[in-house]
Amino acid sequence: MKSFIQFSPGPSQLYFTVEDHIRNALRNDVASLSHRSKAFEKIYQSTADGLKALLGVPAEWNVLFTSSATEIWERIIENLVDEKSHHFVNGAFSHRFYEIAQQLKRNPSLTFAAAGGGFSDYHIPPGTEVIALTHNETSTGASLPMDFIHAFRSVHPDALITVDAVSSLPYPAFDYTKIDSAYFSVQKAFGMPAGLGVWLVNSRCLAKAEQRLARGYSVGSYHSLVSLVSHAVKYQTPETPNVMGIYVLGKVVEDMLRRGVTTIRRETDYKAAILYQALEQHPKVKPFVTDKSIQSRTVIVANTGEHTERLTAFLNEKGISPGDGYGAARNSQLRFANFPAHSKEQFELLVDCLHEFC
Repeated sequence: MKSFIQFSPGPSQLYFTVEDHIRNALRNDVASLSHRSKAFEKIYQSTADGLKALLGVPAEWNVLFTSSATEIWERIIENLVDEKSHHFVNGAFSHRFYEIAQQLKRNPSLTFAAAGGGFSDYHIPPGTEVIALTHNETSTGASLPMDFIHAFRSVHPDALITVDAVSSLPYPAFDYTKIDSAYFSVQKAFGMPAGLGVWLVNSRCLAKAEQRLARGYSVGSYHSLVSLVSHAVKYQTPETPNVMGIYVLGKVVEDMLRRGVTTIRRETDYKAAILYQALEQHPKVKPFVTDKSIQSRTVIVANTGEHTERLTAFLNEKGISPGDGYGAARNSQLRFANFPAHSKEQFELLVDCLHEFC
């Protein structure tokens, strides 16, 4: 099988140290560890502490592990919402979260923007318990400005503010005093095989879940927030988790800490800048998101129209595998992940290939 530089936004390019970490894990029988062992507790603690250091998460927050970020959508609604959540929807994944709230028989409301658009005018109904924000809409390459996310705390102090950072962390520098929960999956910007979700939550979220449970509401079973946190404080999980994934994540986080999150963010900005410039100047393909204030730095989407198939084949010949457009845009757009696993040299090669394509 031909080896490609994988620019799909997930699963995406593996971080360059992942193969070695998996080999070391197998040599050291990590895959056979009991999740009730002291060895696993050390892995959990090391990974959680590393994530807090890398992302700037307060020490008192909880780091929880799930099967995926999709699961976390359900956990948020089950644990934190009696009746009302409000969702900002501008693409397929933010809309999917809204649909899950409907399926769980809550009464979600939404503020809608066209795919790739931002939000300028909105109304959040009184009594809203959770405000659901998608920092980076993976389907369209639209990103919410940090000031927009952080403004909700002062205006809606009683609501819990949850942030989908599935395809952006570790790039964004959130002010964790202004949000209550953030979450991601490892197969995107952390450059790992799929099968692990990470849920960052504060004490306000736990208190809400405990209140719901005390009032007789269902908050889920083994993966209720109460259960997850009660185990996490002992660096354990309610069930047998993805031990290998947690171990490899911890090692990748160590690698990123050595590299430095400031360096990662600076390189991300550089790579995004040269790709957007190439698309803006190209005669046949253009950025899908045209408002520079909401252009994602970690998932860049190109309108490729009738040139999609030919451009894909051209890039494949150069050893580059772009991501397909999402949903209805599958045959008219291409998506390019810009994650820490993608080097500056790989992005420069991509830009050179775009300049060559005519």
